Amino acid sequence: MKKWFASLLFVVAAHAMAAPSCTEFTPNAQWPVLVNPKMAPKTRMLCYADFAVLHSGITHGPLWSAEHLTRDHIEAAQDMVRTNKFFEDARLPDGEGATLADYKRSGYDRGHMSPAGNRWNPQAMAQSFSLANVVPQNRENNQRLWARIETAVRNIALRDDDTYVVTGPMFSGEQLQTIGPTRVFVPTQLFKLVYVPSKQMAFAVVVDNVSTNRYTLTTVHELEATSGIRFPGIPESLKDQRPGGLKGV
Repeated sequence: MKKWFASLLFVVAAHAMAAPSCTEFTPNAQWPVLVNPKMAPKTRMLCYADFAVLHSGITHGPLWSAEHLTRDHIEAAQDMVRTNKFFEDARLPDGEGATLADYKRSGYDRGHMSPAGNRWNPQAMAQSFSLANVVPQNRENNQRLWARIETAVRNIALRDDDTYVVTGPMFSGEQLQTIGPTRVFVPTQLFKLVYVPSKQMAFAVVVDNVSTNRYTLTTVHELEATSGIRFPGIPESLKDQRPGGLKGV
């Protein structure tokens, strides 16, 4: 019995050592924290090559997707070829993840949270098309305003080098829209949080999930209050900053 128990401990320890932590994608190695208890059931951390996702088996999509951008990585990403091969993540239990069929003829784009345009090697590019990293996004929003916001954030990373980004959906209202047989929740809003340690700068961008050219810049504290997510890796002293705007958006 003792020998069996010792073997079990060895296997558990080896698994823990081998399991990816994902903490390299979040500031001060601290994951965002769900403070809304309704969001907590059936959540699973998924680690990818250069980003991490907290997936919800309730909404059937990501609650947040985190990435650590550097100048070298964004410069390398400029030479990457977009694969466009969306896939269902096999690590998710049946019924928890979205399917390709859910998006077919839904009228919505498969909107990346950690964008393909930030991926700097072939493995990461391919992985970014996991359905665990996308949400149903208004097509005009995704291809116009949101694309410009993603480009503006890349320009920040090129300028300031060391940049942490967390992107996710928000769901407000009693009657949320869903798509497909799985009933994937359609976000009412999308957010992108940006933290640049070298500049002591932190802010968030919030966009309604509709065809629009308008976005809102909020403080991190305001985002925490509306999203139900806390961001402990960002110093509290920076959470009330509100910059003037995003260049090029």
